[in-house]
Amino acid sequence: MIELSELKEEIDQFLREKMPLDIDQDTLAASMEYSVNAGGKRLRPALTLTTVQMLGGQVNQGVMKAAAALELLHTYSLIHDDLPAMDNDDLRRGKPTNHKKFGAGMATLAGDGLLTMAFQWVADNQLSAEVRAELSLELAKAAGPSGMVAGQARDIEGEHQRLNLDQLRYLHRQKTGALLRYAVLAGGIITNQEQDVKGLLADFGTQFGLAFQIYDDLMDVVGTTKEMGKTVHKDAGEHKNTYPGLLGVQGSEQQLHSVLKQAKATQTKLGEVTGCNFKPFDQFLAYFKL
Repeated sequence: MIELSELKEEIDQFLREKMPLDIDQDTLAASMEYSVNAGGKRLRPALTLTTVQMLGGQVNQGVMKAAAALELLHTYSLIHDDLPAMDNDDLRRGKPTNHKKFGAGMATLAGDGLLTMAFQWVADNQLSAEVRAELSLELAKAAGPSGMVAGQARDIEGEHQRLNLDQLRYLHRQKTGALLRYAVLAGGIITNQEQDVKGLLADFGTQFGLAFQIYDDLMDVVGTTKEMGKTVHKDAGEHKNTYPGLLGVQGSEQQLHSVLKQAKATQTKLGEVTGCNFKPFDQFLAYFKL
């Protein structure tokens, strides 16, 4: 099983080599590659690749391309989220945001390019037609108007009202959790798992996604700009609905521990149902350090 740090290096190299082949305008290429190559943990494609390996699949070029597509789509969402019309952020991954370097118009196009190229990569690889079709459908649902985009819309509207805990969870299940759910589920689709296994994989991804958002909210309160690579302490000033804002730091930490306990239980269940070793998920759960 490849370590997370090694997977990140392989994903980084793949993105650097393959992206320029599919972009046909120099400034657009510079803008798209600027944000994708700015760093990032590569958690989403790494989750897919690790899941494939745990279920006995091989990481070949087709699998890598389908997994890396998720990083393209994730980066598009960050570029658009940072735009003046959205969160108007100046810093991302420790560098000026895309619109600060290339202007809002080119940044918007860079995001558009990454979104569409993500689906190109899912469709244009060596996986079977059935697998490519299912991946495309699930990714569209995760990223689109019943998934991440809907979550972003709820986030915008939520700035003018105080959400309760169930509403906040639903918002983040879409905004952050949908792509992480897909990342794990994709590993099951690629390895042609039965529906019960894919359901458990989706559950783990959902739980990981919720933990990720709670932790991100907490780090906005207790973290530093250097640690996070982006401006912190913004959420309260912008009247964002967050877990610390609703539950306080201690209550948010309790929520995080509860969700991680659920994720561990799902991880155990996956091992029992499949007979495979899901211990490599521990690398991802170790991300949450309090």
